[in-house]
Parts: sequence; structure tokens; C-alpha cells
Amino acid sequence: MIDHRTAPYAALLLRVTIAGLFIAALYGKFVLKPIGLWWNGLLKAGYPEWVLAYTLSAEFASAILLLLGLYTRWVSLYTLPMMVGATHFWMVRKSFWFVEGGWEMPFVWAIMLVVQALLGDGALALRTMRLPWEERFRKATA
Repeated sequence: MIDHRTAPYAALLLRVTIAGLFIAALYGKFVLKPIGLWWNGLLKAGYPEWVLAYTLSAEFASAILLLLGLYTRWVSLYTLPMMVGATHFWMVRKSFWFVEGGWEMPFVWAIMLVVQALLGDGALALRTMRLPWEERFRKATA
């Protein structure tokens, strides 16, 4: 049974947690290490530049828009392929276990994004205009 009084706050907590993780990831890329080190490392690993640009756009969108509660479902779905790709990246290089810096973190992060997309905005989200396809999506699921 879903408690409708507390469910919006659960979605808020998840949304802020995911945004915080993306803020930390961006802080690591831009402050702790030079962005060129990350960028060039992935280029050497064989990733095309458009994948890196998409990754940064997804991280910035998630860090900002999820924190504010703007288009939460769509931002979560936009970011999901990046997290699945990160899971695959670490899966082929390391094991699963967290003691070795494996793929469990991006895997759980991807699950969190799916749950957030299912839950929606939650409490304290900024209200925005509906996107054109949202009405058709709502009618199809009703």
C-alpha cells in the first residue's frame, strides 16, 4: 500500500539524492581533476566525442533540473542511457564489488533514475508548463 501523505517526500528525497550525486560527479570532473583528463581518457578508450558531450549534458541536466524538480521524468529518462553506458564501462574493466570500484554504483544509480521516472516530481518541485507529448502520454497510461 502506498502512503499518499509521505510518497511525495520519498520522491523528493530520491530526486535530491540523485542531483547531489551528479553535482559530486561534476565537481570531481571540473574541480578535483581537469576535465581534459577525463575527456582524453575516454577518447583513448574508444568513445566518440558525441558520447562525451551527451554525458556532460546529462550530468548537468540531472544536477540542475532534478534538484529543482523540473521535468523530472524526462530528465531521468534522458540520463538513463548514460548510466547504463557507465555500468557497461566499469563492467568490462572491473568486477561488481564495491571494494574494487566496480559497476555496482552506476547500476544502482540507473535503477534510482528509473524509480524517479516512475515516481515523478515529488514534493517541493517547481511547476512548469506541460510538454506537448505529456498529455498524450497521460491519456495512453490512464
